[in-house]
Amino acid sequence: MSADRAVLEEALERGEEEGGHIEFKERLSRDIHLSEGRMESLAAQLRHRVLSGDGTATYVVGVTDEGGIAGISRDAFSESMDVLSLLAEEAGAHIHDVETWGVGDDGLVGVATLREGGMLDGDDDHIVVGTAGHVDHGKSTLVGSLVTGRPDDGEGETRSFLDVQPHEVERGLSADLSYGVYGFDDDGPVRMDNPHRKADRARIVQEADRLVSFVDTVGHEPWLRTTIRGLVGQRLDYGLIVVAADDGPTRTTREHLGILLAMELPTLVALTKVDMVDDERVSAVEREVEQLLRDVGKTPLRVERHGVETAVEEISDAVVPILQTSAVTMQGLDRLDYLFEHLPKTTREEGRFRMYIDRSYSVTGVGAVASGTVNSGSVEAGDELLVGPMADGAFREVEVRSIEMHYHRVDRAKAGRIVGIALKGVREADLERGMVLLPRDADPDPVRRFEAEVMVLNHPTRIGAGYEPVVHLETISEAAVFRPEGGQLLPGDTGTTDVEFKFRPYLVEAGQRFVFREGRSKGVGTVTRVYDD
Repeated sequence: MSADRAVLEEALERGEEEGGHIEFKERLSRDIHLSEGRMESLAAQLRHRVLSGDGTATYVVGVTDEGGIAGISRDAFSESMDVLSLLAEEAGAHIHDVETWGVGDDGLVGVATLREGGMLDGDDDHIVVGTAGHVDHGKSTLVGSLVTGRPDDGEGETRSFLDVQPHEVERGLSADLSYGVYGFDDDGPVRMDNPHRKADRARIVQEADRLVSFVDTVGHEPWLRTTIRGLVGQRLDYGLIVVAADDGPTRTTREHLGILLAMELPTLVALTKVDMVDDERVSAVEREVEQLLRDVGKTPLRVERHGVETAVEEISDAVVPILQTSAVTMQGLDRLDYLFEHLPKTTREEGRFRMYIDRSYSVTGVGAVASGTVNSGSVEAGDELLVGPMADGAFREVEVRSIEMHYHRVDRAKAGRIVGIALKGVREADLERGMVLLPRDADPDPVRRFEAEVMVLNHPTRIGAGYEPVVHLETISEAAVFRPEGGQLLPGDTGTTDVEFKFRPYLVEAGQRFVFREGRSKGVGTVTRVYDD
């Protein structure tokens, strides 16, 4: 008997002993269990189970009525979860968590935990913050202390709350985007007790009146592409760039700050590790940062001098607050709490639903999941969508099975939410970063070529026809060929260029901003028009 099988049988035995709030089902089908009359009866039964369990019920699917392990196909299990979700909604409850076990060659058994209350869609003031800065300057450590309220041990202990890959924890270096969340209610911050538990992250979404999500990027120079993906591909409200007081601004600091400001993103600067140096050194680094901001036409604002309330009022794409912090002594973290509790949301984009896919993965019993930040509009469970373009430019019809935000199931997601959307009608292997989700009746026109107004921020010589950088637009990261109007662009120049993706079409629209890079050269641009291929 496998370890998983032993755990499942123990759960079944415990369920038989506990009685009232446990329900065994071999499977649930739309044709039978959602038929007229049957749905109302089953919803009432589910409601009874929830009440019997003091607000929580457990449904074991893939077993006989007596609790014997049977196992059902993955498609049947997925349909069962869809039906159970609809029954729960009818009964004023929601599916909180699903755990699955494999049985035989291709069978599946699952335990679904249901809780009283409807599925949340998040609040209108949920803000998303992207962190950036040089490696070892303390981005992940600072965010880890913010979301837990715990001081760091001086060795980067709280960083482990965000770094999810074993090799990242071992080396102390982030190699991919990480995510964190905390929030606020009437009593102040709502923080995570154990960030390694998915249920604890889900609790924050459920309990907080205002949410703050962090997209923690990578500070190591070889992963600049991943950092740009985090800063450009997510629908960020604010940027938070860290500068270590013992090291000061570096070339990476300047690159990351340039990207944030080029995207016209309101940005904060946190001086970290101020506990490691004397006041004179902190002041010297603060002056360096101020000069760095003035060099790019921005106005620095010292929070220690002008106050955190002033920072909330003045922050913009032109004014950049600077504050001193230490994750070890917790200095300045109360000011960051105040800022994140009171800063207004900036990405209230209206319009129809659109989400560029940043990541995709497969969940047992659920299927393909597309993850990203909702760019505009809103999406609900059961919505019919298009996903694409595929390599040939075509879009495929899909249906939204369910939506999760920080491991909490929600029935609706609005612009600015970082979510995972389970899709019916497509394999995970067919989903790629840079694809987009749209309403079923949209008429998307993917293109290979577009015209753009660009500014060359850094290049050793000149940009001429045939220049081939990587273009980062939304979640798209694709090699492209530039053909500048007039033949060339020099460092510091602004001009018009034709841009053509080398390998496949994407959905691109006028007004979208992007970053391009090739080695250490880089620039920013805005799409001015697209060509009808």
